Amino acid sequence: MKSKIISILKKIILASLCIVSVNANAQSVDTAKKKVIDTIKKDLFTAPDTVKKLHSSKLSLIVPSALIGYGVVSFVIHPVRQFDYYVRGTVKKTDPGFHTNAESYFLFAPIAMVYGLDLIGVQGKNTFVDRTALLGLSGLFVGGSEDLVKHGTHRLRPNGKDYLSFPSGHTGLAFMGAEFLAQEYSEKSPVYTVIGYTAAVTTGIFRMYNRDHWFSDVVAGAGFGILSTKAAYLVYPYLRNALTHKGKNGSSAMIMPTYQDGKAGFSFAMQL
Repeated sequence: MKSKIISILKKIILASLCIVSVNANAQSVDTAKKKVIDTIKKDLFTAPDTVKKLHSSKLSLIVPSALIGYGVVSFVIHPVRQFDYYVRGTVKKTDPGFHTNAESYFLFAPIAMVYGLDLIGVQGKNTFVDRTALLGLSGLFVGGSEDLVKHGTHRLRPNGKDYLSFPSGHTGLAFMGAEFLAQEYSEKSPVYTVIGYTAAVTTGIFRMYNRDHWFSDVVAGAGFGILSTKAAYLVYPYLRNALTHKGKNGSSAMIMPTYQDGKAGFSFAMQL
């Protein structure tokens, strides 16, 4: 899961660099250089307006926390666990031969929609650089937490493939993307939120129908995904301000992610 996120982020970054290169070749060197510098300054030195919104809406953390809690209690409360078996039995009875790989497409649909909307001129809340950094931070949160829990809980999948059933990683990434789309575009129209969460719910349903996860796995995965994105939008402004700040002499410093010759890294720059 984490490798898929990293691969997508690399492609996004490379594509953006190609666009900058094409624009630079079409203009004089000095003009292109000024344009690139102005773009970087605009993207990296204008803090995203997200801290205030999340601080004033702590209740929004209740729902994803409750979803995770439901999954956790399935290990100790018998009726909750029995509902997992009931759902699996219903799936086997209604669609015994069902199998699809469609969840792999629904999984990344909300994320693709964010960048697609920006490409056609519908601006989201944050700049391209901030948005991509937020997505990467969300992916680290959901991937790291779910991997840890998967190995800690050691639950057998419905299909018996392995003991990494809880929580659902696919569902977590799908809901991470849905909340990402909601954060960036919900103020434009609630329709974007509905589309994103519909794709995420569909991903979770397919995971159950493919016998890859129990119902409680999917519910908990949704909670981890939503909470990871909300956490990223809460933490990122502080992290970003620490990495791109002005010193006492008025100089600005920043740390930028880089990708060259197949290797990822960071570069440091200072504006005097």
